[in-house]
Amino acid sequence: MDTVTHTLFGLTLFGTANKMHMDKSHKKALLFTTIVGSQIPDIDVVVNLTETGRIMQQMWHRGLTHSFFLIPVWGLIIYFLNRVLFKVKDRRLFYWALLAVFIHDTSDLFNTWGTGYIEPFSSYRVTFGTIPIVDFVFWFFMLAGFIVSRKKEETNRYKVFRAVWLLMIAHVAIQSIQGYVLYNDAKEKYDEVALAAGFVPTQFHVIGKKDSEVEIVKDSIFIEPKLKHHLVSSEEADLEPLFEENPRAATLYDWSPFVVVVEEEEKLGIYDPRFYRDSESFLYEFIEKE
Repeated sequence: MDTVTHTLFGLTLFGTANKMHMDKSHKKALLFTTIVGSQIPDIDVVVNLTETGRIMQQMWHRGLTHSFFLIPVWGLIIYFLNRVLFKVKDRRLFYWALLAVFIHDTSDLFNTWGTGYIEPFSSYRVTFGTIPIVDFVFWFFMLAGFIVSRKKEETNRYKVFRAVWLLMIAHVAIQSIQGYVLYNDAKEKYDEVALAAGFVPTQFHVIGKKDSEVEIVKDSIFIEPKLKHHLVSSEEADLEPLFEENPRAATLYDWSPFVVVVEEEEKLGIYDPRFYRDSESFLYEFIEKE
């Protein structure tokens, strides 16, 4: 998910707590915990400060820092920061931190980009592609929850935010069931398949590859599939010169479920068809031929 959505997740998680018997320090510590826990896995963006980081951007962003196995580490860090900054030693803050980080890492699984959820045991990028990286349905639920909560007595406001989380979980489940159906239907036609959720709920782009042909189809369980793009990959091209001259291309090749190879008189490159918009993909690495 995007940074704004993760921040809103943290605020909404904070809203689910019954804070009637919390003192001011506890409330500050809890807010700090849910916000930082909802953001801390994205600390991996600092790798872009180095040349190696820029080369490995696809592999490092949402990589080890988003691993399921690192969640307790982030939880402990946040817990001890609370002890230092707010002098609060409530171990429940550790559990809140675990939940916030878990929500961040797990929600990213449903985007097209993918997440290194099982690193360091595998570099495989887990991606379901059933929720767009910016999902306005989430925003609507959280905004509606905030508005409704203002009309409730303070003692009952946390119940509203818990209902918001149930609605968001139901949204993810409904989207994922639809994506699963479309994915399985596409597997009968293509050798390789990937999903990319559209901004409109229930609508997806199904990206399928068979031999050297790639199709991008707009699909939904409620509408007839519509072919948006037909691409041809130059599968016989020798990619070694590309990888030697452009290390980012090698990273993209390893990271993507599958790529389209472009070989022209003056250019050799690859791109990820999941991000194909307006006749090009923003994940495109190439070299100029001499």
